[in-house]
Amino acid sequence: MREWIVGRNPVYEVLQARRRQPFRLCLAAGTQEKGRVQEIIKLCRQRKIAIETLARQQMDALGEGHSGVALEVSGYPYSTIQDILAFAYQRKAPPLILILDTLQDPQNLGTLLRTAESVGVDGVLIPLRQTVTVTPAVVAASSGASEHLLIAQVNLAQAIQKLKESGIWVVGLESTNEALTPAEIRLDGPLALVVGSEGQGMRSLVRDSCDMLLRLPMVGKVGSLNAAVAGSIALYFTWQARARGARGFTIDDSSDS
Repeated sequence: MREWIVGRNPVYEVLQARRRQPFRLCLAAGTQEKGRVQEIIKLCRQRKIAIETLARQQMDALGEGHSGVALEVSGYPYSTIQDILAFAYQRKAPPLILILDTLQDPQNLGTLLRTAESVGVDGVLIPLRQTVTVTPAVVAASSGASEHLLIAQVNLAQAIQKLKESGIWVVGLESTNEALTPAEIRLDGPLALVVGSEGQGMRSLVRDSCDMLLRLPMVGKVGSLNAAVAGSIALYFTWQARARGARGFTIDDSSDS
């Protein structure tokens, strides 16, 4: 399977990550070879990737927001939950996993992936069905951050059970009164944060699998936040807690993962 990644930052990050097979780079006629474009061309020449010049109309057919740059590549390389856990244990820090339960909007997925990469998430789990996947639109929305993350498509209920067996606490993000605030939850240990879908939140089976629920404190009159915004804030609360240091947590790396 081949697809087109468009936009200067997404294309650059795809080339930097070196996880996909590149086939050819297309530049819009008249695109100046400077800045990020110059860096992209240099990377392509180093790897002997074909470079073509296309008319603007032809470029427009490859994808919106191309900014004069498009790269034909192989499909997104999904990981496994075993890959993610192995990577987390290798880092010798409390694992941090992001679980996204049936998101539908590519922009929301891209935003959360960009935040996840910036705060050092070890991996991201998405369902096998009924969810947006890592499409070129998501790559663009994440500004290429998706290329540096380990993302696995899994049965979430089974994956959550495996995370628990590995000593990871599962915390679901929800704006109910029974949920706890960040000040009431230890966020600096082995943790998986669950963000539900835009309209329905977490599915009941996923919600029931959580060890605890987390709500963001709010004082405004609007009662809820966009899934991507809420998830990003929760990730930064978690990053802030970890920046203070893991206080006595140990990592159980004795699992068969």
